[in-house]
Amino acid sequence: MSVANPQVKLSRKLNIALTPKASKYMDRRPYPPGEHGPRKIRRGKESDFKQQLLEKQRLRLQYNIREKQMRNYARKAVRQSGNAADNLVQVLERRLDALVFRSGFARTMPAARQFVSHGHILVNDRKVDIPSCPVTPGDVVSVKPASRKIPTFVSAAEELVARPTPPYLERLEDGLSARLTREPTREEVKVHCEFSKVIEYYAR
Repeated sequence: MSVANPQVKLSRKLNIALTPKASKYMDRRPYPPGEHGPRKIRRGKESDFKQQLLEKQRLRLQYNIREKQMRNYARKAVRQSGNAADNLVQVLERRLDALVFRSGFARTMPAARQFVSHGHILVNDRKVDIPSCPVTPGDVVSVKPASRKIPTFVSAAEELVARPTPPYLERLEDGLSARLTREPTREEVKVHCEFSKVIEYYAR
């Protein structure tokens, strides 16, 4: 079976599932693209730079953001007081598209970005169409009432019944609304990445 989907190929290369389809495929074939079986290949020890680069790519693709944006976020995290890796988690996780995804309104981060850009998402009952818009603790993110009849959001509302909500989000009674209650911690965010290596990469 050939795989034309670039997200699946990237997922196998980086050993992270970027989409539900990639997750299912990797369950069946848990080895990198170009290999025809789970054979072991001897490799020398990876350099620190290569490890840092790999973690940076993993993080950037999981949040579906451009290189320039990731660089700016990393620099901002370093300038803030406290642990730079923790700061990076918070600045990324408070993006509007990230919270749309974590709230369960979208199945993937790219879909969440598209929903925001197309005007389907509200913050405190006001339309916001900028995916990178930072959300502040206490803000409510919701699907616009006029958009809730769209099949994608109907399915999302049905799936939310069985989908757990991150501890820093409070799901509201209407189903397609969630409140950011506080800053997320690194341990609570389901992202496969060594954040410290990403900070090291941009500190070079």
